[in-house]
Amino acid sequence: MKRIAIDMDEVISHFSVGCLELFNKEFNEKYTIKDLQGKLLVELDARFADRVDYYLANESFFLDLQVIKDSQEVIQKLSARYDIYIVTAAMEFPTSLAPKYQWLKRHFSFLNDKNFVFCGDKSIIHADYLIDDTPSNLDRFTGQGILFTAPHNRNVTGYTRLNNWQEVADYFLKI
Repeated sequence: MKRIAIDMDEVISHFSVGCLELFNKEFNEKYTIKDLQGKLLVELDARFADRVDYYLANESFFLDLQVIKDSQEVIQKLSARYDIYIVTAAMEFPTSLAPKYQWLKRHFSFLNDKNFVFCGDKSIIHADYLIDDTPSNLDRFTGQGILFTAPHNRNVTGYTRLNNWQEVADYFLKI
């Protein structure tokens, strides 16, 4: 079977939503995902530069992230036709390893946990496809990179783009 590597943050989990919720509470702001369109968190508000590391160091941050709509159902369907790997950058924030693993086991229990890959550089991943929200990860990947739409990458061009999990299903289940 062909292999699909799938990023975690902003592809199956609402990373930015989690950051915005904590930031809004701390600074009494009212930022929404719409405010992030085409921007990184730090471009939205410079105070994020000092706060994101703090948020991510808290183990509960990753445990509490919301699941992106339709990702569970579509990945379960894909797993009947493809080898699925969840590939997430975790080395920059070592305290995220256990919470990310627990989150994956809670929300994607149908996947084999031996297919959860915690890494720093995703270019080491040997798969046919990589679905990721970060263009630089796709640039170094040797298979077919697919840009998953996230608020920060709305203005990025030059990649095969899928906007949501229904489009992922259409792309991979009709091949």
